[in-house]
Amino acid sequence: MSEAPVQPAGSARPVRPNPNAVVAVLALSGITVSLMQTLVIPIVPELPKYLDASASNAAWAVTATLLAAAVATPVAGRLGDMFGKRLMLLVSLVLLVSGSVVAALSDTLVPMIVGRALQGLAAAVVPLGISIMRDELPPERLAGSTALMSASLGVGGALGLPAAAFIADHYDWHVLFWTSAALGVVAFALVMLLVPESKVRSGGRFDAVGAMGLAVGLVSLLLAVSKGADWGWASGTTLGLFALAVVVLLAWGFFELRTAQPLVDLRTTVRRQVLFTNLASIAFGFSMFAMSLVIPQLLQLPTQTGYGLGRSMLTVGLVMAPQGLVMMAFAPLSAAITKARGPKVTLMIGAVIVAAGYGLNIVLMSEVWHLILVSCVIGAGVGFAYGAMPALIMGAVAASETAAANSLNTLMRSIGTSVASALAGVILAQMTISLGGTTLPSENGFKVVMAIGAGAAVLAFVLASFLPGRRPAETEPVPAPAAPTAESVR
Repeated sequence: MSEAPVQPAGSARPVRPNPNAVVAVLALSGITVSLMQTLVIPIVPELPKYLDASASNAAWAVTATLLAAAVATPVAGRLGDMFGKRLMLLVSLVLLVSGSVVAALSDTLVPMIVGRALQGLAAAVVPLGISIMRDELPPERLAGSTALMSASLGVGGALGLPAAAFIADHYDWHVLFWTSAALGVVAFALVMLLVPESKVRSGGRFDAVGAMGLAVGLVSLLLAVSKGADWGWASGTTLGLFALAVVVLLAWGFFELRTAQPLVDLRTTVRRQVLFTNLASIAFGFSMFAMSLVIPQLLQLPTQTGYGLGRSMLTVGLVMAPQGLVMMAFAPLSAAITKARGPKVTLMIGAVIVAAGYGLNIVLMSEVWHLILVSCVIGAGVGFAYGAMPALIMGAVAASETAAANSLNTLMRSIGTSVASALAGVILAQMTISLGGTTLPSENGFKVVMAIGAGAAVLAFVLASFLPGRRPAETEPVPAPAAPTAESVR
């Protein structure tokens, strides 16, 4: 059934949906959306030829998704709290399918950018799914299920890379987007059939001014970060965008503190548990993405460099794939530690494992199995951390604010990945060698990026140490009180 069971007057409590079905469908939806994010990686070098565009213009097919996701995630979270999380999840999946179809029909740049932007608008699926779990699952299932949902980001990304590389090598590149559209349709149908709509809603009026202000501020910031290397970090465009982001975000914060129904409740975000979880999320987002930049390049650089392994993109995907499986495999252990010791401890363990993985990468980077081992170790640490973050957020906010708070946390991770991409790009562009007249990143450049990734994980550990030591209470939706005079009916 597509809606939660309707209660007759006087029923004692609602009948819960099948937890296994809800978790499986929501995790599949998360994997589908994360697949979309890695879909174009194997064809990025060929996009200028496919779209008859310059390399700098074709790069907007990636940048558009990043910007759209940053804007859509907090907005969809707030709308989910107000009008229904399942409703916004379905809207997000419709946007994913629409964007995939537009991209699949594209042969020029503008339709491709439009399609990729529509795909990016679906990025709120994971935080919305976690919030639905809080409303619909029994408390004893919540920690493990949210850890699994968080891991779906890594699973989709890791499995999507080899799958996309295989499709790009053997079929027309448009098949990548038709595949994404088909998966989106399947996820939409399963959500309609098996996931109920929560009765936990805040209602109220949508803060359109706050949404516009946040959109302008985030787009300015992320555009400057992601394109600064191309435009020049000291260029007027880059500095102007940074300045605009600072001014707009400060004005936005001033407005949000004074509006009755803000898009983001800043008073909630400065609570110690929420604030330090979000700061740690930025650091973890940085750490996770630093690895995603280093390992593929090490695998693909020519062997003549002395440290490159000269492998294909398909091999890159196969090397990265175990990382996502490890993240999913460690989700139950992450949940068990969270139940026993609290999510703060889980988050700190994850930070230590990630830092150790980068340290390992600095000394082990000369064989394919070295890089598989490193990606799995870092994946295990990220799995611990990503499983703990929703528990920390949900332990500090009311049920009516869950989707907005989880969406903001997801946005913080995205900011971390954007900063990692920009900083790693600067380092690898400055620390180079020349091979046959071609400039390539040096081995020491990769080691510096890995050392910074380890430092970001250590920073996350320090930030996590400021979290409250108590275990956040498990949260369960409270049904409306009624006399127990009748049984619930399906």
